[in-house]
Amino acid sequence: MRIVKLIPLYILLFTGVLNAQNTIKGIVTDEKNSPIHGANVYIPILVKGATTNINGEYELTRIPNGRFDLQVSHIGYANQIISVNFTGGETILNVNLEQASIEAESVVVSAGYGSTQHQNAVKIDVVRLNERHKMPSPNFMETLTMVPGVDMISKGTGVAKPVIRGLSMNDVLVLSNGVRFENYQYSSHHPLGIDEFGIETVEVIKGPASLLYGSDAIGGVLNFIKERPASEGMLEGDYTLQTFSNSLGVVNNIGIKASTGQFHGGIRVGQKSHADYYQGGGRFVPNSRFAEHSIKLNVGLNWKMLSSNIYYDFNRQNLGLVEEEAVQEITARGRKPSVFYQQLGTHLISSQSKLFLGRAKVDVNGSLQSTELAHLGEPGEYELQMRLTTFMYEARVVLPSTESKDFIIGFQGLAQWNSNLNNRETILLPDAFTTNHSFFGLFQQAFGKVRLQTGLRFDSKMLESDEVGFINETGYRPKLNKKYENVTGSVGATYRPREELVFRLNVAAAYRNPNLAELTSNGPHEARYELGNVMLKPEKSFEYDLSAHYHIDHLLIDIAGFANTISNYIYIGPTGQQNNSLPEYQYYQSDSYLYGSELGLHLHPQSVQWLHFGANGSMVYGKKKGGDYLPFIPASKVFVEIGFMGGKLGFLQKPYFLTRLIGAFSQNNTAPDETPTPAYGVVNLSMGANFNLSRQPFEFNFSVSNLFDKKYVDHLSTLKEVGFYNPGRNFSITLKVPFQTSIR
Repeated sequence: MRIVKLIPLYILLFTGVLNAQNTIKGIVTDEKNSPIHGANVYIPILVKGATTNINGEYELTRIPNGRFDLQVSHIGYANQIISVNFTGGETILNVNLEQASIEAESVVVSAGYGSTQHQNAVKIDVVRLNERHKMPSPNFMETLTMVPGVDMISKGTGVAKPVIRGLSMNDVLVLSNGVRFENYQYSSHHPLGIDEFGIETVEVIKGPASLLYGSDAIGGVLNFIKERPASEGMLEGDYTLQTFSNSLGVVNNIGIKASTGQFHGGIRVGQKSHADYYQGGGRFVPNSRFAEHSIKLNVGLNWKMLSSNIYYDFNRQNLGLVEEEAVQEITARGRKPSVFYQQLGTHLISSQSKLFLGRAKVDVNGSLQSTELAHLGEPGEYELQMRLTTFMYEARVVLPSTESKDFIIGFQGLAQWNSNLNNRETILLPDAFTTNHSFFGLFQQAFGKVRLQTGLRFDSKMLESDEVGFINETGYRPKLNKKYENVTGSVGATYRPREELVFRLNVAAAYRNPNLAELTSNGPHEARYELGNVMLKPEKSFEYDLSAHYHIDHLLIDIAGFANTISNYIYIGPTGQQNNSLPEYQYYQSDSYLYGSELGLHLHPQSVQWLHFGANGSMVYGKKKGGDYLPFIPASKVFVEIGFMGGKLGFLQKPYFLTRLIGAFSQNNTAPDETPTPAYGVVNLSMGANFNLSRQPFEFNFSVSNLFDKKYVDHLSTLKEVGFYNPGRNFSITLKVPFQTSIR
């Protein structure tokens, strides 16, 4: 609270500089000093950018005083990340971009410092969703599994949960533009809850990130970063249509955004509709159908000492559940879920503001999220219905910094309500109220070629739940009142002997408190009966992470290894008994350990620059100490990509043709309720190009996944339980129509 009280004092102290505003402009050129049209000049911390005109010129106005990183980028050129100290007035910055086939580094926001990937001791991967050669998939999470160490638990094409280095569900934190996304993520049957519409990049933190984000970040973080606003003085937009043959899928999304420099805003609407998919070999999978609708709005302001953005997201999902009852009842392929399906509706409104007080910065963020979850059996028959409401707030003070030093202090808070609605038959979780308060500090200092990072965090959580039912009756749960307190910390370093070579070491302690589901579940959920365990203790993790990164213009190599020891690891497993005619599962704990490695290679031979070769692989091993293997540990996998990426072919611009090979090794190290999974290999193709019709640009992609219609099942597919396989051959067409006009 002292930090809050000091804010008015900061304002008084810096009144003399608050009125100062800055402008930066210049020309972006290539190695021959020719202007580059369409280059992006972007200041991530301000969510503000511009695009160069035909003469390579750009201009950004209304920039507050302070030091900011500018990222200058264009396809086919190496990113330039330039730190600029604004002190009032006009800055001229001309940028020369060098041609490079590999984009090696970006500014990242998930680490808290707003620095580059290679300045952070914590390993962060960046997935760009606007890359033209991405393989389209009905399952958005599948795109992220191309990152070494990332996998997914899937239940057909509509439901997927992220897995990072063998940890999933409650151990992986999902962020929507930096805001914790809370949507009953404890179950493998529940979806991610975020669609790809309006998402520009996904930042993947591998390993414990509790220091900055608190509980649930013990295994890693996925931060879905929204698209940047329109360039200053421009109205921009795009319409995208996708079709999928395997599931008869149709996907539409359209977005429009505009910026005057001081104000910006936008709207995006999306829709998905998929029928039951065909597995390898041709048989359809009953009730794998799903439909989604979403709308996203944003408005922003850049003014003197303030940069502020407000976002509103709404997402509605109707997801068929492939269960024994549905398989028996559904005999014809269909599109609309009507029996045995789950419905999720999520509203999320968030405010993110930055105050620039001289050389200091203050982030003030808040959000309110409401997710309603319903499970329906027969038509119109609700089995359970709950609402999770979450209010979060955060303030961070970035003290006066230099290029070699940053110091952040902050506090975060959360209040969360779980409510059962309309007296449904099943009360899986009781009505409950949870609060969490935390304080943290992060520090980084550069000493020549070495950059050290360290931090400390304190958390206090209280959970209270209501009594359910009556004593001695089935499903009875007494009132619960739990309090948890944790102190965590981390220390790490990067060593950069040369610009193209980075070594990274990080040692982190993290934690995760038991959640409401793990403590209090008592009822049927999908095809099993789940029991909580009020005796659960917090998970505590200690991980060593070592990695190396090397890149030059045409070659990139990444290698990483980790070892993670977890005390009181929480998992759900079978009790061997029946409850209400369903197999009974209960939450347990055991000291456990995980270790693994990841390798990535990206090559564009300098003598044959049109040739593209990429490969990556990962493995992870997880086991209880002195006991069984851990559940949901992915099989070791290898991805290989070979293709052609040209500059121009007739009227086609930037054409490409890629072959992707996915190889999964057999997984025989299984938990007691899992079965071994054989190895498999899948071939995918992707081709496309840009072209113009009457000056209107178009982007086109044609893809084939599972080219040979192979019948296989991934180890993390929960459809193994009901005897179904992954999707068979699928043809996909994507057509994107971008448009823009000046509003100056």
